[in-house]
Amino acid sequence: HKVIIVGLDNAGKTTILYQFSMNEVVHTSPTIGSNVEEIVINNTRFLMWDIGGQESLRSSWNTYYTNTEFVIVVVDSTDRERISVTREELYKMLAHEDLRKAGLLIFANKQDVKECMTVAEISQFLKLTSIKDHQWHIQACCALTGEG
Repeated sequence: HKVIIVGLDNAGKTTILYQFSMNEVVHTSPTIGSNVEEIVINNTRFLMWDIGGQESLRSSWNTYYTNTEFVIVVVDSTDRERISVTREELYKMLAHEDLRKAGLLIFANKQDVKECMTVAEISQFLKLTSIKDHQWHIQACCALTGEG
């Protein structure tokens, strides 16, 4: 199963990828291009693509969409300034033909940080209840500890 992990720069995508694959925290630097890992969960294979989130890289996200079954969107719960940019990118992505059947998991990352946005706030900012043609779920998490 092909999974893409997207989100703005510094949201925690790479940390989440390696938390899934190795169950440990790795020191990361900004991803230029992508990282890919094969992860087996309950005998099911997932090919997980962590795609760089810097502004200059976002226009190439769609080159990864073919055959994608699941999209993981990582949100930095402390980044109130850019939640609207996340929303813009999310809806641009969901409108893409290649993702019309993809399921959506939103990780509200960095929940360990005081004053972060709650799952309810992020759901509201991202207008998740308006998503009718994709199955979606939002999950609070902390990539550094693996919680969530």
